[in-house]
Amino acid sequence: MSSDASTLNASSRAQSAVAGLGPLAATDHLFFERAASRLGRDEAQMLTADALAGMDDGELFLEYRESEGLSLDDGVIRSASFDTSSGFGLRSVLGEETGFAHSDEISAKSLRRAGETVREVRNGRTGVMAPPPRSTNTRLYADINPLHETDFARRAAVLGDIDAYARGRDARVVQVMASLVSEWQAVQIVRADGTRVADLRPLVRLNVSVVVEKDGRRESGTHGFGGRYSLTKLIEENAWRGAVDEALRTALVNLDARPAPAGEMEIVLGSGWPGILLHEAVGHGLEGDFNRKKTSMFSGLMGKRVASPGVTVVDDGTLPDRRGSLTVDDEGTPTGRTVMIEDGILTGFIQDRLNARLMGATPTGNGRRQSYAHMPLPRMTNTLMLGGEATNEDMIRSVKRGLYAVNFGGGQVDITSGKFVFAASEAYLIEDGKVTAPVRGATLIGNGADAMTSISMIGSDVALDPGIGTCGKAGQGVPVGVGQPTLKMTGLTVGGTAS
Repeated sequence: MSSDASTLNASSRAQSAVAGLGPLAATDHLFFERAASRLGRDEAQMLTADALAGMDDGELFLEYRESEGLSLDDGVIRSASFDTSSGFGLRSVLGEETGFAHSDEISAKSLRRAGETVREVRNGRTGVMAPPPRSTNTRLYADINPLHETDFARRAAVLGDIDAYARGRDARVVQVMASLVSEWQAVQIVRADGTRVADLRPLVRLNVSVVVEKDGRRESGTHGFGGRYSLTKLIEENAWRGAVDEALRTALVNLDARPAPAGEMEIVLGSGWPGILLHEAVGHGLEGDFNRKKTSMFSGLMGKRVASPGVTVVDDGTLPDRRGSLTVDDEGTPTGRTVMIEDGILTGFIQDRLNARLMGATPTGNGRRQSYAHMPLPRMTNTLMLGGEATNEDMIRSVKRGLYAVNFGGGQVDITSGKFVFAASEAYLIEDGKVTAPVRGATLIGNGADAMTSISMIGSDVALDPGIGTCGKAGQGVPVGVGQPTLKMTGLTVGGTAS
């Protein structure tokens, strides 16, 4: 374990003290009012105002986080970790320049020293402080700390139950891996004018992987789910059994799969998690910083057609309990629903405060950071394509020879060019308008711009992913969601293993 009993007891006492309090009162207690606190609320406001005097923007970001990870392999708990962390990040913004300092010691001394660092960007210049974000009364998830809903023994027992259930479902199961991750993050954002915004963020995820064997051949299947909700919802028997069943089903499909063919062909993409292609190949190119710097493939195309008619893409951070949702972003701006592409026309970018100000736009609530030790960047929340009117049957029937990619595994994307390679974790041949044999080793190769204009049919079955996404950018990882309906795309290249 990464902490001792005293750390666990301290975190339990901290949680007990804030139980039932709202976000602002709870974070006031965590950062300013405990016996061990070395920074007062008035001190924090005064030192922040002093550090940001003459700046265009900036904030003090305070964070407290508890996290636990459990993993099981072949019936044995292989790792268990519990960690608490806290600290602050102080940022100043003047023009295009940013000053940033952070510390894991929340004290007046550390904040004063950080203020001296971030003031260096002034260099004799003076800015005009931007107005604070608008306030919101919206709450998208409960304040509850998932780690304090059940005891450790109960959480570990669920993983053992998963192992036993998976092996009992099919004699071909030779390995079971499962992991359970829980987190509670408390943040408070303090601005130079004294404005304070707080948020309490639960996050849970369960992941199951099953390996099956037949005649010396092994294949695997994986399924996971989670979100910003109660851990008890995650470990309910019906919930985790569903995850095991899906992982096993996928593994058995792959056990009977034959090598995928290669070449250019029509593709039918499944709904839900395959929206990760949309997120990676298109979504990053719609973030404000890449467009301000003109390094995105969408730079200079506002108001122009960038996708097929009927294609509407939104980023929505306001969906309750979703993994990518936030009541407020990490700059204190309420999240929103930003329409980025409407009926194939580029209509908007997602923005943090810095890039929005420099582009003459409005912040969209997409300023996100991995932790107090990182600066905020424009990042996606839940990115999805809206539905159309086609049926799945019509899409399949219209394909002479192609691939039905139900789900994706990993992939790689070049944000500047939009070029991508994605591996299908579950796929089938389409022959003469019918789904036939499962195939393995299929990869989709293309670029985001071409992919968006190759969409020829859009289904009505919009689905979000089950709550498993983490997005990486500039060395920072943040939880995200993706989604889409079933789509038909023409002219994509499939990389396969069939000779």
